[in-house]
Amino acid sequence: MGKLIESTFVSLDGVISDPQDWGPPYWDDEHHGYANKLMNDAEALLLGRATYEGFAEVWPTRAGDPMADRLNAMPKYVASTTLKDAKWNATILGDDVAGEVAKLKEQPGSLLKYGTGEFDRVLLDNKLVDEYHFWIFPAFAGKGDRLFEGFDLTHLKLADQTAMKNGITVNVYAPK
Repeated sequence: MGKLIESTFVSLDGVISDPQDWGPPYWDDEHHGYANKLMNDAEALLLGRATYEGFAEVWPTRAGDPMADRLNAMPKYVASTTLKDAKWNATILGDDVAGEVAKLKEQPGSLLKYGTGEFDRVLLDNKLVDEYHFWIFPAFAGKGDRLFEGFDLTHLKLADQTAMKNGITVNVYAPK
């Protein structure tokens, strides 16, 4: 897949959980344009179990819009040790997740990852992510899971930045 890109929504207070609660006021045409470009440039999706299950519950019911149709049609790779059945056009990665992701990256095209959690520790420890797209929303969520909480010190370099009229800033970081 060549390149692994992680795309994550983050509130100003560092919360990543439940963006459906604090994000909708900012989901406009500019936001959708950036999201569509990321998705249209990707060959497949890489997801952890929780993100996969949440997406698989919602997105198949949204057929008929270009973003939903693209998301539903894309091949998906799921990192999970507990998920036994993945029906939403998905393949469950085996026990050697880092090795399998490295093999996926040997193929042409890019791989897009949504969601941030324990799976990221494996990706970070094995230096598998090429770009992080952190969507900083101008909102305080007040509670929830924090971005990379409990992770070891890691330095990144700013590779790009997009400021949207709605107040979202997408910071693109790459490994140093």
